Amino acid sequence: MTTFTTTITQMYTMQTPDPDYVVNALWQVTGVDGEYTASIQGNTQFTSQQGPDFIPYADLTEATVIGWIPANQIENAQACVQGQIDSLITPPVSPANTPLPWGA
Repeated sequence: MTTFTTTITQMYTMQTPDPDYVVNALWQVTGVDGEYTASIQGNTQFTSQQGPDFIPYADLTEATVIGWIPANQIENAQACVQGQIDSLITPPVSPANTPLPWGA
C-alpha cells in the first residue's frame, strides 16, 4: 500500500492586497510503497487566500497552504505517483523490433 506525503517546496508572494500575500505555491507529492518511491511536483496559483480571514505570512503553516490546493490536483498527482510506483514494481513490457523471418 502506498503512503502519500504532500509538501510545499516554494511560495511566491505579492505585496497587495496585503503584505506577503501568497499567490503561488509549488508542491510535491511523494509516494512510498515498501522499497519503491516516486514523486511529482505541482504548482497552484491563488487568486485569493482560501478561508474567511487573511493569515499573515509568518503565521502560515504548511498544512494551511496544502489545504488551499484543490483536492483534485492532489488526487491527480497521487494517481500519477501510483502509476510510477506500479511501473517500478511491474515494469511495462515493450515490444521488440524483431528481424523478419525471411531474411534480408
